[in-house]
Amino acid sequence: MKHVALSEVKDDLSRYLHLAENEAIVITKHGKPAGILLGFASEDDWFDYKLEHDPRFLQRIAKARESLRAGKGIRLEDVQHHSRVGQRRTRAYS
Repeated sequence: MKHVALSEVKDDLSRYLHLAENEAIVITKHGKPAGILLGFASEDDWFDYKLEHDPRFLQRIAKARESLRAGKGIRLEDVQHHSRVGQRRTRAYS
């Protein structure tokens, strides 16, 4: 993580945006951290960031984890197994 003074960032923002595609840039003011500059190398990176910070999405994840801890839900291995069994039955009737 790179630390850069606010005055430097203001003078050359486009350069720092480009650098931020690969690493977060901590912007300092009077030598103390004041903010962070994050760049996105692609639209997918931007989408991932929005999703990871969306409170509604985070709430859904928390609820799903809570359900799993309560013994509700289906293991991924079981879903894949049921899917293959269903495919065999469909083929048999075709």
